[in-house]
Amino acid sequence: MAGNLLLGLSLLVGLHEFGHFATAKYFKIRVDKFYIFFDFLFPMPGVLNFALFKKKIGETEYGLGWFPLGGYVAIHGMIDETQDAESLAAEPAPNEFRAKPAWQRLIVMLGGIVMNVITGIVIFTALTYTHGESYLPASEVRYGVLPNELGKEVGFQMGDKIVKINGHPFTEFNDVYEPEVILGSNSYYTVDRNGKLVDINLPADFMDRLAEKDQGAFVVPLDPFQVDEVVPNSAAAKAGLQPGDRVAAVAGTPIHYFPELQQELKKQAGKTIPLTVERAGAPTQLTVTVEPEGTIGFRPKSLLHFDTRHYSFAESVPQGTKQAFGIVTTQAKAFGKIFRGEASFRKSVGGPIEIAQQYGGKWDWLRFWTLTGMLSMVLAFMNLLPIPALDGGHVLFLLYEMVAGRKPSDSFLEGAQKVGMVLILGLMAFVLIINPILKNFL
Repeated sequence: MAGNLLLGLSLLVGLHEFGHFATAKYFKIRVDKFYIFFDFLFPMPGVLNFALFKKKIGETEYGLGWFPLGGYVAIHGMIDETQDAESLAAEPAPNEFRAKPAWQRLIVMLGGIVMNVITGIVIFTALTYTHGESYLPASEVRYGVLPNELGKEVGFQMGDKIVKINGHPFTEFNDVYEPEVILGSNSYYTVDRNGKLVDINLPADFMDRLAEKDQGAFVVPLDPFQVDEVVPNSAAAKAGLQPGDRVAAVAGTPIHYFPELQQELKKQAGKTIPLTVERAGAPTQLTVTVEPEGTIGFRPKSLLHFDTRHYSFAESVPQGTKQAFGIVTTQAKAFGKIFRGEASFRKSVGGPIEIAQQYGGKWDWLRFWTLTGMLSMVLAFMNLLPIPALDGGHVLFLLYEMVAGRKPSDSFLEGAQKVGMVLILGLMAFVLIINPILKNFL
């Protein structure tokens, strides 16, 4: 797991920093260092200065630092974690960052973000071209659907089989969620309910209610499943759940489909309960402590048959781009929920351990590139946040300079850099130390 994460982050950090490096070089700005990881005890550039590898080519020193957290380019004449206002007291030379026009400096600061976006698009385009797009045929949802609260309100019942949308047969189950259906006037679904056809009409305010409740899909396929992979050190792992197991009952409640399991675990959140599984055809009794979020920590394998849609390279580019920017949209919505108090910050953020667990305990190239593409887009989004010390903070001050016609003083920029570093270090401490303790003991 750690190796997968280290490789993915090293690749993304290197490409991000290359974006800054390449744009700086293009505008003839001197770059003193280009490092993967830090060659000092971050964020103290004067402490424990040594590199695992370094080589100077021209005016730039390229190296691999010992502190495995991010990386950096030292752009001459720029206030960042490696240089402060005092070190830039002299008049700027023509090849310094601060001597260049604001629009050039803006492009340099956006270079890393743009490179991460390009990387995400390239990865998802390549995955779409080589592996296609998996989808669930409507005919495969032969066990019917499970509605959530909103789905029940509009008339769906567990086990309903959707056979038509607005009076027409459909081929892919995702057509159920198409915007033109959700947003359309007089939209309705025809379901087979115990052999009888029933029309379910969507109310005119359905979209508003869907957004208000924000419960995800209002109906999901009922799919039989088995355990595919158990997350190391999770509640499921501690209980003894194994790949290939089929969950048969939760606290005595029979389970046939994965959505049933999800709903039942949410009811049992935070409790220690009996779990019945079928293992090699025989029932096995386990005891599991359900996480406060209503999960136990395993990846399911649906036993429904998914088909794959293949694309030409030209078709893969817009599909890959759509997937990449869909991650940014999801990230933005998640931040919105946190700021509105609709989601817990503590429960929503994850550190290296959680990310490494997502990569899994075995090498899987498809999973590796999928997660690396997702991380690339997340890094682009996070770096664009207007926090001093992040690229977005520099962008904010440069935009101010371009609009106001004057730039903030070097002392102000240094102060903002320090404030930003305190915020980032505080967040790092929370994610790396405090939150794992809270998750384990609360």
